[in-house]
Amino acid sequence: MDVRDLQRENIKNLSPYSTARDEFKGQASVYLDANENSFGSPLPADYNRYPDPLQLDLKDAISKIKGVPIENTFLGNGSDEAIDLLFRAFCNPGKDNVIILPPTYGMYEVSANINDVEVRKVNLTPDFQLDLEKIAETIDANTKIIFICSPNNPTGNSLNRTDIETILANFKGLVVIDEAYINFARQKTFIQELTEYANLVVLQTFSKAWGLAALRLGMAFSSTHVIDILNKVKPPYNINQATQDLALVALENIQQVNDWIKLTVNERDRLSNALGRLEKVKKVYPSDANFILAQIDDAHQIYHQLVEQGIIVRDRSKVVLCDDCLRITIGTVEENNQLLTVLEQL
Repeated sequence: MDVRDLQRENIKNLSPYSTARDEFKGQASVYLDANENSFGSPLPADYNRYPDPLQLDLKDAISKIKGVPIENTFLGNGSDEAIDLLFRAFCNPGKDNVIILPPTYGMYEVSANINDVEVRKVNLTPDFQLDLEKIAETIDANTKIIFICSPNNPTGNSLNRTDIETILANFKGLVVIDEAYINFARQKTFIQELTEYANLVVLQTFSKAWGLAALRLGMAFSSTHVIDILNKVKPPYNINQATQDLALVALENIQQVNDWIKLTVNERDRLSNALGRLEKVKKVYPSDANFILAQIDDAHQIYHQLVEQGIIVRDRSKVVLCDDCLRITIGTVEENNQLLTVLEQL
């Protein structure tokens, strides 16, 4: 399949905005082409110049870690920007549809609604896996994207890899695999499958394991055709210079990140076991993420009692298939101990 045939007709014919940095890419001593403030910035560092619109230095550093070429990499203002751009580039409002797999990350549906794209929901099975038969029945000629979150939010588990590969091999649209939590997972990333599937888009983020949630930096990896389309429709300077600079510094500290990942996984196992011993906890679901989903008697009440103690978790008890469930992020050793102490008292 040629994924370029999936894009909207108006996007095929779109002439993207041309920035000053697109038109001149070399080095010069005097820049008078972009109507910037030539005197500098009222900050310790100068941010008066527009950033590289394609973030090539940052992509090069990411490429060395991820093993994905620059031309297969898109950077967004969080993964949410990549999700939104996929709708804007590939889905015709009022005509096309996408499939999501509840319980799942809520921004897929929000972005669809913003872009006036029909959302078709196929719930996961009771053990939080893909229902391939129902997904196949739901697909029609106007289904453009299937969103798969693995490890899944809010359930925490990885989805069966063979099932995902079945969808990739048979669906004639884009398959978006959101791997926001892949650093904490036993399952390997789908990045290495990019050369096998032209319709594969893998989303990752700097907000979780890398600890850069405040910078808003997400990654999308795909075929060059998809990346070219995303670059065509994105805002010209979507990643600010401060974010690019700080991310480059962070990428030099990969050992610190790996140490945090190991600690998080160890704490996830300890917290899961401790929660499972509490009388009110009915079930602790297996997790491949940096959080745990736990089914608890009177979850809504427990949530508010924790708030009164200054401990904030996420009440997921009204989410499909998550009755009486709280989603608990893995904190520091001290934070996890505090949570367990309060829960034992409750």
